[in-house]
Amino acid sequence: MHVVFRESHGLEDNETPFDPGQTPADLVVLSFSDSDLGAFAAGWHRGGGPQGKLPTLRLCNLVALRHPASVDTYVEQTLSGAKGILIRLIGGENYWPYGIMQVQDFARRNDIALAILPADGREDPALDQHSTLPVSTLRRLSHLCDAGGAVAAQAALAQLSLAAGFYAGPVTGAKTVPDCGFYDPDLGVVLKYAANTSPGPDPGPLAARDAVSGQARDVANKTILVTFYRSYLTAADTGAVDALVTELRGRGFAAVGVFVPSLKSEAGRAFLREALDEVAPCAIINATAFSGRGHDGTSPLDAPGCPVFQVALSTAREKEWAQSERGLSPADLAMHVVLPEVDGRIFAGVVSFKAPEKKDPYLQFARFAHRANAARIKAVVDRVSGWHRLARTPATARKLALVLSTYPGRADQIAHAVGLDALASCEDMLLSLAAAGYAVTPEIGFGKTLTQHSIPWPLEAYARALDSLPDDLKADLETAWGAPEDDPLAADGAFHFSAQRCGNALVALQPERGAIAARDTDYHDLARVPRHSYVAFYLWLRAQGNHALVHIGAHGTLEWLPGKAVALGDACWPEVLTADLPVIYPFIVNDPGEAAQAKRRIGAVTLGHLPPPMKESATPDGLLRLERLLDEYSTADGLDPARRDRLIDTIRSEAQASGVENDLGLDEDASAAEAITRIDRFVCDIKESQYGDGLHIYGTGAGENEGLLAALSGQRVASGPSGSPYRGRTDVLPTGRNLFAVDPRSVPSRAAHAQGVKLAEELIRRHLQEEGDYPKGLVVDLWGSATMRTAGEEVAMALHLAGLSPKWDDGSDRVSGFDILPLTLLNRPRIDVTLRISGLFRDVFPGLSQIFEAGAISLSEREEAADMNPYRIRTPRVFGPKPGLYGMNMEAALLDYSEQGRAAAGEAWLKASEWAIDVKGEARQDRKALENRLERADGFAHVQDLMESDVLLASDYASHEGGFAAAMAHLGAAKPAMYHVDSTQVGAPRARTMAEEIARVVRARAANPDWASGMMRHAFRGAAEIAATLDNLAAFAHLTRDVPAHLFDLYYDATLGRDDLVAFMDRENPAALAEMRARFVALRDAGLWITRRNSINAQMETAE
Repeated sequence: MHVVFRESHGLEDNETPFDPGQTPADLVVLSFSDSDLGAFAAGWHRGGGPQGKLPTLRLCNLVALRHPASVDTYVEQTLSGAKGILIRLIGGENYWPYGIMQVQDFARRNDIALAILPADGREDPALDQHSTLPVSTLRRLSHLCDAGGAVAAQAALAQLSLAAGFYAGPVTGAKTVPDCGFYDPDLGVVLKYAANTSPGPDPGPLAARDAVSGQARDVANKTILVTFYRSYLTAADTGAVDALVTELRGRGFAAVGVFVPSLKSEAGRAFLREALDEVAPCAIINATAFSGRGHDGTSPLDAPGCPVFQVALSTAREKEWAQSERGLSPADLAMHVVLPEVDGRIFAGVVSFKAPEKKDPYLQFARFAHRANAARIKAVVDRVSGWHRLARTPATARKLALVLSTYPGRADQIAHAVGLDALASCEDMLLSLAAAGYAVTPEIGFGKTLTQHSIPWPLEAYARALDSLPDDLKADLETAWGAPEDDPLAADGAFHFSAQRCGNALVALQPERGAIAARDTDYHDLARVPRHSYVAFYLWLRAQGNHALVHIGAHGTLEWLPGKAVALGDACWPEVLTADLPVIYPFIVNDPGEAAQAKRRIGAVTLGHLPPPMKESATPDGLLRLERLLDEYSTADGLDPARRDRLIDTIRSEAQASGVENDLGLDEDASAAEAITRIDRFVCDIKESQYGDGLHIYGTGAGENEGLLAALSGQRVASGPSGSPYRGRTDVLPTGRNLFAVDPRSVPSRAAHAQGVKLAEELIRRHLQEEGDYPKGLVVDLWGSATMRTAGEEVAMALHLAGLSPKWDDGSDRVSGFDILPLTLLNRPRIDVTLRISGLFRDVFPGLSQIFEAGAISLSEREEAADMNPYRIRTPRVFGPKPGLYGMNMEAALLDYSEQGRAAAGEAWLKASEWAIDVKGEARQDRKALENRLERADGFAHVQDLMESDVLLASDYASHEGGFAAAMAHLGAAKPAMYHVDSTQVGAPRARTMAEEIARVVRARAANPDWASGMMRHAFRGAAEIAATLDNLAAFAHLTRDVPAHLFDLYYDATLGRDDLVAFMDRENPAALAEMRARFVALRDAGLWITRRNSINAQMETAE
């Protein structure tokens, strides 16, 4: 009998070892919280530690002891002289497992008093078991630590001293402060809030301070509460709170602090319920972390219905933040941004950074405290003031800017939005606003009129507005674009913006961020400075006195401008251009990744909207005879073998004539059993497919108009999850709520892992069917939005292919490492996987890249046969774009159908993928390593989870998947097997070849006359979508050189072959019709489409 086991690894294995360099002492206190350590430092000094009245003490933050080697060194060098050790853990034993194991073993062997305490106010029997002190002593110590402050910390040290055999005298003074209360920077803790219209007299000593003065209080509801942790107060670490309250009061608000143990504690929730009811604030600025949702699904901050602004108190130093492109560490991102989004909070920015105080020579410890950043405090209050201005302005006086995108920079494609008719939505919004009392003038036909109307803004006004920008940005603008007069939108001494006034509403097209011809180097490139007219557009919107900006649909370019990924600063373009202007962003509910960028970089309230309604496909007319033959074959099989055998040849002849065998890659040598099975499955796939029936119009979904009107009234908008309602996510309904996404630390989830295993096995099955062997090397394409939607199914697939699985913390959903599956359990070789991650994935899920790299390193050290474990070759395996860059940047190459154009696209794919990410999450350019990985690859896989999307609906599929094929050809590598894995049906994934998937989409949706008819309901945007599908099909043909001519024939017949559709396009969007005709000609001239249909040739000649 053999014992088969999994080998587990934690993320702490990848930390850099660090030695705090502390000498031994009698007592040692360890915690992840600087507030804890600061209180113990103050308590030790208060108790006369320097005079020898307390035992010697060492303090250390557990962040410094994450690596096992750091723990071993600390045990040997510092704990070796200890008689008492107190450890306070946030999150339980799983947050420091190796340390707990080593310290408790050391303590038991050396008769040391050890107390391991939870830091969340709840009892933890597991930690009790690891401790060496009686439970009664542990409860007393926990109570004192929870109480906080110098006096309570001194009492805890006295208690620990006694347990360790030392003498400690009595502790005098009050050991507690209230669990909850009001706070004034000038008065300290106060017991009651009093609303005064002017500053009152000096309230006297602390004991008499039972009311907040309510400085500059405006009776017209200008009270703003700043909620924060009680631990900040007990640690005398309220600098950020003080600065916020002071700045708010300087702006005329009646600001006051409110402290609680946490938003989830019963005491905190009860106090906030009463306090918020009494105060009725106009806004809340929240400085606590995480979500405040309780078992009832609500946060205590929800009750007033006012907007709640989330601020981040960074654990990094200000210098580190200034140099960081990411802005916040993964932990800070989760605590201060991602999880608060679950409550519907608006992220207002970072307000403070950790700064070390002078090192204490007695304790060999330097406390880190939060130091407020004045510029960031001002920016946060600016944003809060902007929302307050919106809320207090009557609807009749509110001025709004409704902005539509210009993506992808063509006149026939204006107002692009994923799944949304943005033009019709804009028209309906104006109607809804007018009905709600707004002084707007509803209009229709923006598709035709917007590009024909313009509103000028003098260059002199722009120059004056430009003075408000930081000098560095003005210098970058001039260096990149020269004089404003040279801008394409500048003429006759003014910028001319495509816009129409509709009463108090301004409907406008967002200008191009850079020259249209250079879009491939501009779009999604955070290192690219926007041109003058783009900057002028947003300065103009602010100068017009607009109260709010409504960006309609996913997505524009504002949230992708240069600057930090999150926690922006003064030199970040998104913040500079939006400033205090509230941004409201209707966004398709199934795209959490793109929505997250808007939420985190421009403080947007992202209002989810429905995808288009789904419609079942049907067997195309050209395959009806084939379907009947297959039905006859099924009936004859088993009943009439002779007839069955005669039908085989007939079926195959029909499949060849209709192009189906070509679609499936079947040749004449394919066996009858394989051919019939695959043909039948393909026809069934088409018949069972679904597609979006037209486009969604914002406001037709329940809750959407209500969400918009609430946001425009400056009210809190309830939060709602993101995901696809067509994949079982009914919790995303109703739409119109403020979208939130998953906690990146909980990805992959357990459910996603189960699905990922099925995806991996299906992919291997298909490759074995196609190639007769296991994949030698697979490149797996990972997107940030998909990973958010599925909670990591694609990542779990990649891990399982390699023989790895996530390791979750006991009692939580957080992924803390990985397990290595033994080959005996896999029962197959480990598949050599290379991850190509998107820029959004890189920013949102840095830990997943690290886990995969760490897993690959661990696999390289296993003594397994080389043909079973390709990871024995040490090499980078996670690649993506340069930090700060997004997208493939190959738009120009997509339209150049020459071999040079294909080579340029391949080079663009390589350029956007050549940055390797190591086990520490650091990126470095390593083109050679990428090329080596591709040369070993014989397959590529992309997983699609959305039923409402397909490979021809967006150019991203062609640039990522087709771009890989072009990159392999550019390198001269062997043609890989290309797989598109359909995971739209949870539990029943289907791996198809790329050619098969394209053919399925063309026959089920693109060439289906019902789809085009559905688009004809949407005027300009419907015609644009019909043209875009051809663009994307052409891009695949160009990049893969593997799209058969008959698919273009089918699309031509379904579009330009329909007189009614041609007349529709000529009437509603003639530019789109011209683009389609030109695209077919370009495909023909490039040899990518050679039709054998005389009727098509005749029509094209007539059109030319």
